[in-house]
Amino acid sequence: MQIEQNEYLTLSELYQIAHQAVSQYQDTQHADVKLLCQSENATFVVTTGQTRYALRIHRPNYHCKQTIQSELDWLDALKQHGISVPQAKTSLHGDVILTCSTQNSDVRYAVLFDWIAGDMPTTEVDLTAFQQLGKITAQLHQHSKAWQRSAAFKRIIWDHHSMVSPKSHWGDWRDAPHLKTTDHRIIEDTVQKIAYQLQSIGKTPEYYGLIHADLRLTNLLLKDQQIGVIDFDDCGMGWFMHDLAAAISFNEHHANAKQWIDHWLEGYETQAHISQVEYDLIPTFVMQRRIQMLAWTGSHADTDMTRSLGLHWADETTRLCKKYLDHDQLPVGA
Repeated sequence: MQIEQNEYLTLSELYQIAHQAVSQYQDTQHADVKLLCQSENATFVVTTGQTRYALRIHRPNYHCKQTIQSELDWLDALKQHGISVPQAKTSLHGDVILTCSTQNSDVRYAVLFDWIAGDMPTTEVDLTAFQQLGKITAQLHQHSKAWQRSAAFKRIIWDHHSMVSPKSHWGDWRDAPHLKTTDHRIIEDTVQKIAYQLQSIGKTPEYYGLIHADLRLTNLLLKDQQIGVIDFDDCGMGWFMHDLAAAISFNEHHANAKQWIDHWLEGYETQAHISQVEYDLIPTFVMQRRIQMLAWTGSHADTDMTRSLGLHWADETTRLCKKYLDHDQLPVGA
């Protein structure tokens, strides 16, 4: 499956859109604009004499204006609930989602957010970072279950088909770099087992609802005793325990992965309870996420993130599949 979500604009064209966007806000018309990162969307740091903002330029063919607005609606509701999340700024014309274009008429949506201060934890930090991650995830889930979404609310659907089928949102896992064709059968068997296991949980509101869907340590900001959560671009409808699987994305094969999960669960349980049904399916959710990211590496083979995984990441995925197929072992660890 050919994925056409990757940004094809040049850096110069993205800067053109960024400057066009910041000119439409009272406080940023003369701001300094600098690219922060470009993994999926392009994110710019916008600096004025008084403060900083984050400008997000959306990649093509992923979200429409309605789904972006739905994300912003959830962020507004979370902020009112006391959770530290980015807030979209309103332009001089009363817009929170800008429609910008290049000289060649390529159109992109752009949103300017308040800056969330804090330090981003890594897998090298104290394990309490995963407790904090579990704690804030539980708070998001509690809000999600209680929040009344409007009839216009629309976000991406994360289920078995959209994550690991040949027509998944992020492509076909068979296209992953360095994946041996001789290992396809093992992964196919794993996908079938995942589908069978998930039949027991279905999509009932107790287990399935609005989730962040990419809540890794890289999307957590720590400052003093406050936890900030960023990058809700992938938020959508999915299993709540998918957020646990997402917490260790790309690193399931790491020697400390089991400890990370244990500490995440400890943090989560301080805020909300995980049912036995969900506990039993943790290996399934972890394995499904790993294969989902295998598909992502295929559709994003030219990104720095995929290159950084090295030559053996696909082999490690196959090894974890074998572990999962063997008596439902948790597919993590060296």
